[in-house]
Amino acid sequence: MIPRYAGLGPRNLPGLRAPTSLCRPILTPRHRPVWVLSLRAWESTTTGEGKSGHIDAAPNESILWIDNLFPLKLSGLLKAPWKSPDQDLSELMKRFENSTLGILDPINMVKRAIPSTAPVKVTEILPRLKDGGAFVKFTYPANVPVKEIEDKVSKYLQEKPVRPFFSPLRGVQAGLVQGIPWLEDLHRFPKDQLRVEFVPKNPGEEAVELSQETLYSLFRRYGKIAEISSQPWDSKALPKYAYVDFANVRDAIMARNCLHGFVVPEDLGGGKLGTRLRMSYEQRTKPHRIWDWISNHPRIVIPVIVALLTGLTVVIFDPIRSFFVKAYVTQKFHLSNSKAFRWLRKQTSDILRFRREKADQAGLNAVWTHRKDLIDQIQKWLMETAQTFIVVQGPRGSGKKELVLEQALQDRTNVLVIDCKPVVEARGESATIKQMAAAVGYRPIFSYANSLSSMADLAVQSTTGVKAGFSETLESQIQKILQTTAAALTEIGVDSRKKTDSDIVLPIDAYLEAHPEKRPVVVIDNFLHKGDTNAVVYDKIAEWAATLVQNNIAHVIFLTNDSSYSKSLSKSLPDRVLRQAALGDLSPDVAKRFILSHISSDEAQQTDAAEKKTAENGEKQLQLVIHPDLTELDECIDTLGGRLTDLEAFARRLKAGQNPKEAVAEITEQSASEILKMFLLPGKTTSDGEHKWSMEQAWYLVKSLADKESLRYNEVLLHNTFLQSLTAPDGESALEGLTNAELITVKSNNGRPGVITVGKPVYQAVFQMLARDPVLAAKMDLAVLTELAKIEAKNIDKAEAELALLGTLPKQPAQMSGRITYLLTKVDTAQKKIDAFEKEMGALKKVLLSQS
Repeated sequence: MIPRYAGLGPRNLPGLRAPTSLCRPILTPRHRPVWVLSLRAWESTTTGEGKSGHIDAAPNESILWIDNLFPLKLSGLLKAPWKSPDQDLSELMKRFENSTLGILDPINMVKRAIPSTAPVKVTEILPRLKDGGAFVKFTYPANVPVKEIEDKVSKYLQEKPVRPFFSPLRGVQAGLVQGIPWLEDLHRFPKDQLRVEFVPKNPGEEAVELSQETLYSLFRRYGKIAEISSQPWDSKALPKYAYVDFANVRDAIMARNCLHGFVVPEDLGGGKLGTRLRMSYEQRTKPHRIWDWISNHPRIVIPVIVALLTGLTVVIFDPIRSFFVKAYVTQKFHLSNSKAFRWLRKQTSDILRFRREKADQAGLNAVWTHRKDLIDQIQKWLMETAQTFIVVQGPRGSGKKELVLEQALQDRTNVLVIDCKPVVEARGESATIKQMAAAVGYRPIFSYANSLSSMADLAVQSTTGVKAGFSETLESQIQKILQTTAAALTEIGVDSRKKTDSDIVLPIDAYLEAHPEKRPVVVIDNFLHKGDTNAVVYDKIAEWAATLVQNNIAHVIFLTNDSSYSKSLSKSLPDRVLRQAALGDLSPDVAKRFILSHISSDEAQQTDAAEKKTAENGEKQLQLVIHPDLTELDECIDTLGGRLTDLEAFARRLKAGQNPKEAVAEITEQSASEILKMFLLPGKTTSDGEHKWSMEQAWYLVKSLADKESLRYNEVLLHNTFLQSLTAPDGESALEGLTNAELITVKSNNGRPGVITVGKPVYQAVFQMLARDPVLAAKMDLAVLTELAKIEAKNIDKAEAELALLGTLPKQPAQMSGRITYLLTKVDTAQKKIDAFEKEMGALKKVLLSQS
């Protein structure tokens, strides 16, 4: 008996339970296949006799594999988890048996596949739903070679093909089973790749690895072979194996079922003892050539992907962002520009009247009248075609922004105001980008994406060694925002252009050059605010502004407090002369008119309110109108100066009922408190990373300017407090920092720093008040003298160190006598200064101990 492995297949097929259902009259002059089947055989085909997986084969008995009887898709039914495969197949075959499929019956196709002239006697049919076919066991005469039976069946199927309904192109095929098939019921389903393992015929023997030529001669008869892959030469895996890839899954099924367990004899290359073939289906690894190339060339692919993403972003988001910038500049969707809002405001103008608009505007009218020439000059510059900047410079509180926006540009539309202060003071790159985008109406903005892109770029660079370019620097992000804004401003300038215009043929830049009134106006406020912080922002804005004026896209007006603005702007427009307008403090006469306008406007408001209340009540009532005491107003204005913000605060105090001296005294005290807090408290030095001056330097200027109205710039720099300071060694940087903080003002003389004055006119009185405070003066002078004493002590240490070095010489040359005398004189002078400092320090300490 030859044991054979039984396979998973249906236990019942149509017509197999009653032999008579299969015994149709098939006329043949020679032989008639005899079908002897039993129900027991069908019910044991799942796992074989005794469920061992073997099939008994008698002498002169062999097996044919009949392929293409069932669709391969039905193999998925074997995965059903709620029933066993036996039950599923039994129910399926009952439906086949009770139906009248006729020629579509799989068993009918088996009968039609075996010619009537074949000398065979079918004893058992083992269907294999998973493989889409069936094993047909048959007996044959001893004098007939089994190979002849296989050839006769194959030739018959070629002449009279049997085609199932689900495969009209590929007919039923048959092959002789030469090995011992393993018909398992595992969830392993047919694939077009076979793993062929070479195992010994008997345990303990040796097997031979077959060559690709031998494998080709054995497997080619079953179908087209796509590839044969041998085991790698350096592989230690046992048993040895090879992969045979078929072009069709049906061919792989035929080869496996016919050759599994086949022993290759010595004459075919199987070695002296023979080599058994053991086969299994393998999932072929599909070649992903495109993905493999992409993953293997990151230095090429990643920049290409970044370029594609950037281009996609430009195509999708840039038009949207340009639209939002245009809407922000033109205020097209602003509520105040709607007809309904204007109508409502007109109807309620008498009810909702703002006091500030009356009082403040009345006071400012006096200022604008005084500066009418400057306003007219700016408006004339805006009508010219000169490709340069307009710079309005003045200290904080001088009314630069109000003069430009409310007066010079009051009849202008399409005005873009960019405030540099929130952009520069933003913490972190994401916040800076967000503030820059908000200043021009640039949206949508993904400020957080820059951090994510930086992390992705770092990860790619650490793994591939090449920078991906996902992340963008702050400079590139700002440049992208400004470029989109420039494009939007260009569109705004030509929006009013009509096809009927005579100059329609002109290019855009030529049209805007010929029509300067059509160009938008860009106002850059707080330029060089904290000039040493985020310098890249100022540089990019200046370069962008130069592009706007050179291409005739827009007029650009800079508003700055820094008197050294020309250094920064000249880099962007080196061949242009800047149009400059300087705003100073108001003269005493204009300041007085400003105060009186405020007060008279407030009195008029009180009178109107009284008359309105009288009209409502029907009777006249006594209304108390506050008239401030204006005596000594001229003296107080001389003390206060002409700074606009200080004058407004002074006017508000007068309207509140204070007399001028009380108001000036409170303003002076408040300013003194601010100076103490900002400049004269310990710790306000370079050590905090924010200030460039020392407390001693600030006090030296306060005390000196309290006695004099101005100081020479170089004279201050040569004082030891600035020349040899221990905490702020750079004197010029200290003066620059104090100027930016508005403690002092540096006035130029022929383009160079020449004179130092107080930061605001009221500071002259503030400095005098601080200098007259004996306790504060003693404390600050003590700090200055202490630092000067330390400086002299440091000089003594340097001189003594050099003297000690000279003293180590074995012989004193005559040429060294002058140097030694110089060092000794320096030590003596420094010591005398220290003695004088300590004497003064002693007197100051007595003041601190005796007064509070």
